[in-house]
Amino acid sequence: MPPPDYAFLPVTRADFPLLRGWLAEPHVQEWWDAPEREMRMIERDLENGPVDMRPVDMRIVSHEGRPFAYVQDYPARHWEMPHYADLPEGARAIDTFLGPPDMLGRGHAAAYLRQRAGDLLKAGAPAVVIDPDPANERAVRAYRRAGFTGDTIRPCENGGPVIVMKFRPA
Repeated sequence: MPPPDYAFLPVTRADFPLLRGWLAEPHVQEWWDAPEREMRMIERDLENGPVDMRPVDMRIVSHEGRPFAYVQDYPARHWEMPHYADLPEGARAIDTFLGPPDMLGRGHAAAYLRQRAGDLLKAGAPAVVIDPDPANERAVRAYRRAGFTGDTIRPCENGGPVIVMKFRPA
């Protein structure tokens, strides 16, 4: 059976209530900043021009017409992020979360991340990486199922530990 396809629609202002609600979910709050702070960053990034002009490409992920996740990618070396310093120019970093609790534990994260990371490689990125907190075991397992590998723990820009994982297509 072929894997399900996911749609990655650019974030618009119309998505803000949906994103704000997802960011307030306890399973998201555990790993992301306060919803209002995150929404200010999303709004700032959205104002930086069209998708092909801004550093952060923000998408709503949907499956069978239902939006259920947020994913963003950006040049891994665009900001001062020491854990990405040794990556090649053009490498893309991904951040993501699932919103509705009923979508957790169903394999969607691994599937859509595999699809998105593969699309980024096809578009010319020399590498695609993700940097979970080592304590976020659910995320680390999902990223491994998606095809991300690596277990090197490094300090990130705020000093906290992250695991730098690189996508390796099957």
